[in-house]
Amino acid sequence: MSLSRRGVLAAGGAVGALAATAAGTGSAAASPAHGHGPGRGRVRTGFDRLAADGYRMLRGQKVGIVTNPTGITADVRHIVDVMHPDPRVELTAVFGPEHGFRGTAQAGGSEGRYDDPATGLPVYDTYLKNGRDLADVFTASGVDTVLFDIQDAGARFYTYIWTLYDCLEAAALAGKRVVVLDRPNPVTGREALGPVLDPAFGTFVGRREIAQAHGMTVAELALFFNAEFFHERPARLDVVTMSGWRRSDFFDATGLPWVPPSPNMPTPETAVVYPGTCLFEGTNLSEGRGTTRPFELLGAEGVDHRWAAAANALRLPGVAFREAYFAPTFSKFAGKTVGGVQVHVQDREVFDPVRTGIALLVTAKQTWSGFAWRPDNWIDKLTGNTRVRTMIDAGADTDAVVRAWQRDLSAFRAKRRKYLRYGG
Repeated sequence: MSLSRRGVLAAGGAVGALAATAAGTGSAAASPAHGHGPGRGRVRTGFDRLAADGYRMLRGQKVGIVTNPTGITADVRHIVDVMHPDPRVELTAVFGPEHGFRGTAQAGGSEGRYDDPATGLPVYDTYLKNGRDLADVFTASGVDTVLFDIQDAGARFYTYIWTLYDCLEAAALAGKRVVVLDRPNPVTGREALGPVLDPAFGTFVGRREIAQAHGMTVAELALFFNAEFFHERPARLDVVTMSGWRRSDFFDATGLPWVPPSPNMPTPETAVVYPGTCLFEGTNLSEGRGTTRPFELLGAEGVDHRWAAAANALRLPGVAFREAYFAPTFSKFAGKTVGGVQVHVQDREVFDPVRTGIALLVTAKQTWSGFAWRPDNWIDKLTGNTRVRTMIDAGADTDAVVRAWQRDLSAFRAKRRKYLRYGG
């Protein structure tokens, strides 16, 4: 893959490649990571590096940005509010994803079309738009380049990465350029975990064949999507990598401020368990929405101490389960007290969220006679296949279910490797 330089960043004495493009698919070299240090702000995001370079790669372009409340600087200013008054960049539009640009909508909602009160910029709604419909939105906006800057959570069913996928497809149709500004994978980028989606089960919680915990950043995913899934009609893609991020970093090692990327992702700790416990959205148990610990608290009416005991008996690495009772304020069992478990991650270095999620499904079914899948078999959309559901129904244990996806996972890990841009 041949690379042509797009810009050079010089800030704080460090000089590195800002971005590069290769045959329409895009690539960028990451700067070397520096050592840890409390409060040092070791990681600089793609936007930080773009701004420090004076937005050089956007000169002469009308720019629109797909972002949400996570699109912030290290001093917690929103990047739209930073760019809008800056004469070095012509920001002319904002595109809002699920939950909206300013984050006012709950799950499954968006803010619609409006003019942003703070900047006067037109805000276009992209939620559930793809293909030609989204291409028409980009065309109507009049932009030349679509920036993408949203904090991901690291799981296949977190919808922002599919907004990115849809933007790449639509930009190619509309003749627009895409620039992805990278941010950390909050649960590290060390390894991919879990089943790989069967495209027959493609939805907005997983359009294409990636692992349940993909182990990539949004820039790496953009490169992967563009080359693997849009190779016949790739977008004109550039990515701006971070400096200072290592694949082994959890979010709290970055020195960056955390903004909940959606209302039910309040902390980085939520993201650690989410790739596994989100599977409970496909059951009749609460996944903790409507509590202060979504995806860490799980339960239903009639569940008692036996579930926590059965889960603890498995001695899963890095995690323990506490018998818990809680009353969700909305979503499943709103206003009712339910029993269940709280997931306590004790050693995140060895914790496997996907195996843990499967183990909890298996033990919930074993210990609670009321266990049921959602009638629409939503679990198949979340896992990307029927195999998890049918194997658990047939009495398979955790190890058997996990073994069933290893061949597909190994193939994905091998394919993913050439798009990784960070070491460590």
